[in-house]
Amino acid sequence: MANTIVGPFPCYENKFVIGTNAEDATAVANVETFSVSFDNGVEEWTPYENEGWMSRLPTAKALTISVTGKRTIGDTGNDFVAGMTFKNGRNAMAYFAWTFPDGTKVEMENAVINVTNVGAGDSTGVAPLEFEVMSNGKPTVTLPTASA
Repeated sequence: MANTIVGPFPCYENKFVIGTNAEDATAVANVETFSVSFDNGVEEWTPYENEGWMSRLPTAKALTISVTGKRTIGDTGNDFVAGMTFKNGRNAMAYFAWTFPDGTKVEMENAVINVTNVGAGDSTGVAPLEFEVMSNGKPTVTLPTASA
C-alpha cells in the first residue's frame, strides 16, 4: 500500500537499518546527519552527424551514503558499525537498507562499510561515529505499491 504522505517531509522520516543480513538489521542510535552522493559513469562521444554536439550515455552508477552521529556503546546498530572499524575485505561488508518516507526501499546486500571516525574529537565533545555506506553492485530498489 502506498504511503499517504504528500508534500515536503523532515529528513528524520528516512529510516536506515544495518546488519549482517536483513533479518538481524537494526537502526543505528544517535545518527545526526546523512548525505547521499551518486557517482555516475557517463560515456561521451562526438559523432559527425551531431555537428559538433556531444552524445552521452550513462553506463555506470555508484551510491555513497555518508553518516555522522555519536558513538553509543551498547546500541546494537552503533556497536555493529563501530565493530567494522578494523575489518577488511568481505568482513567490511554488510546488509544496509534505506526506506524513504513514501515507502521506497533501497537495499544493498554487500555494502562496503567504511568507518571514518570512531571516538576521536575534542576533549569536551561527545565521541563521534562517522561512516560511509558504499554500494557494491546494483542495489535492490522497491517502489511503494499503489493503493487499490
